Amino acid sequence: MKKLTTGDTYTETVRFMQENVNRFAEISGDNNPIHIDAEYAATTPFGRPIVHGFLAGAVFSKVFGTTWPGEGTIYMYQSMSFRAPVFVERDYVARFEIAEVNAEKHRGTVRCTLEDAADGRVVIEGEAKLMNAGRF
Repeated sequence: MKKLTTGDTYTETVRFMQENVNRFAEISGDNNPIHIDAEYAATTPFGRPIVHGFLAGAVFSKVFGTTWPGEGTIYMYQSMSFRAPVFVERDYVARFEIAEVNAEKHRGTVRCTLEDAADGRVVIEGEAKLMNAGRF
């Protein structure tokens, strides 16, 4: 498998469904009605339910552990800034770029964003630090 180097990129499209938001609320215990009650959410500035920030950000973990870099990745750090709401049944693009590699320690720093696929607006941005002996 190819070693990742500074500047390498990866993208993946994701869509969140209300059923998944409801299950995340149940699992996490975060039952804030802004996520699960359409009637309540309609009274908020967003006008409809929003996806939990950590559910939306979980796409980063999914990609790192399964796709890019993939199996063998140890997730060491993640910063996230929630810039705009994430809505169900809408397409988003997760973008990743290797910002730095420490080959000696098999570590990489990855810039990651989640963008609205329709208008390119960044809804989450952050940085991750990963370890993967086979990829860095």
